[in-house]
Amino acid sequence: MHSSLRRLVAFVVLLLVVQAAFAQAPQSVQLQNFTWTELRDQIRAGKTTVIIPIGGTEQSGPYVAVGKHNVRAQYLAEKIAQKLGNALVAPVVAYVPEGGYAPPTSHMRFPGTITIPDDVFEKMLESAANSFAVHGFRNVVFLGDHGGYQKDLKQVVARLNKAWASTNARAFVPPAYYDTSSDGYDQLLRQRGFRDDEIGTHAGLADTSLQLAVAPQMVRVNAMRNAPKPGAADGVYGGDPRRSTAELGELGVDAIVSRTVDAIRKETTGR
Repeated sequence: MHSSLRRLVAFVVLLLVVQAAFAQAPQSVQLQNFTWTELRDQIRAGKTTVIIPIGGTEQSGPYVAVGKHNVRAQYLAEKIAQKLGNALVAPVVAYVPEGGYAPPTSHMRFPGTITIPDDVFEKMLESAANSFAVHGFRNVVFLGDHGGYQKDLKQVVARLNKAWASTNARAFVPPAYYDTSSDGYDQLLRQRGFRDDEIGTHAGLADTSLQLAVAPQMVRVNAMRNAPKPGAADGVYGGDPRRSTAELGELGVDAIVSRTVDAIRKETTGR
């Protein structure tokens, strides 16, 4: 074989090998997309922070699908992990406390909502966190997208850190994540002239705009725009979603991601 032809063949073989390697290595921060050996190597290479996104399956008014929190938590956690550079994202927790079912209370009064007891929820999170600590993750970050279980997260973190006192592992829930998605984002909307009775606390303009920015297919826009103002009987609390836009939602996404990244970096500096 002519030397130039041999060089060409060798180059093509090398190119195919490189392409095959890239094809097999997932370009992802989602833990569930890796094999166990790939995860072992990721942790050894410095991916020692794991984010546990926590959503919830609940009603969000007539115009937003019940998986709102789940999709949003995973989307935001992925963006946060990408910016951190040393983090992976665990599968989203979709079953959370949402009220009682005998009789139905809170969001359980609306079809599609799924609830579990607080103690079951907390034990599930502790078990997941301990699993990650066993495998070498040093920072376990809980990001809760729903207000109803924030106290549970704090209790879980306190128990984990007490149990892990003599280890290199640590758990935390950065207040910046939920604070920004609620009060911080509301303030951004007020600066643009929106009133609290439009912004709302659940399924209003703030909530719906965030969802339009994250997963527009989950919002029934045409029905929402043409309907009368919804109220508590519809599952919309203290707001009006009809002027919601993805552009307004992007304000919230950017703020949540940047502030949470800063908070996590501050927590993990020097560890």
